[in-house]
Amino acid sequence: MKDEIRALADRYAAELKRNIDVRVADMEQDDRSHVLIYEVLGISKDEGKLIDVYQNKGRFLYKYAGSFLEEAAKLCFKAKFPDSGSVRVPNTHGKKPKLFGVDCLVGSDALEIKWRDATTDGDHITKEHTRMQAVRDAGYKPVRVMFYYPNRDQAIRIQKTLESLYKSVEGEYHYADAAWAYVKQRTGVDLLGILRDLAAERTAQHGK
Repeated sequence: MKDEIRALADRYAAELKRNIDVRVADMEQDDRSHVLIYEVLGISKDEGKLIDVYQNKGRFLYKYAGSFLEEAAKLCFKAKFPDSGSVRVPNTHGKKPKLFGVDCLVGSDALEIKWRDATTDGDHITKEHTRMQAVRDAGYKPVRVMFYYPNRDQAIRIQKTLESLYKSVEGEYHYADAAWAYVKQRTGVDLLGILRDLAAERTAQHGK
């Protein structure tokens, strides 16, 4: 399993680097007249350029970090439960979307796997509640597995509301340490331990 996750990490890292390199190269041709406003606000041209570059890098990083961790978790479940996988269920409580995705169906447990969720949008609660109800209507138990809990108060309030909603439909909500423990308990794979080992390998390779 560690070798599979290492290979997955290599693929994501290569794709991340490729996309970042292309975007940074493209940015060299961008119209940068907006830095005038940065300077008015006390940010130098050089610092403003770095901020723009890292903002773009950050967007790619967050996207790839989330996709990688979610896919790595699904690999763990797939190894233990070969029949598990992604499915879609009909939206029985609204018209849009027509279908809701289930990241990983393990028996009758419909897992929603998130690396983190920092949203502060109240509409997110409504959509998630509708999704949970649709999952229940399909005969499955909604289970949320979120590895990193948000830090900001409003985002935390959203998560607490979601946790209550999961309990209201007899589902499960595992986050932070409990999420890692859930994966290990269900699959026998110490995903957190593997990722720590891989991070140490990468750090050693880069001499940092």
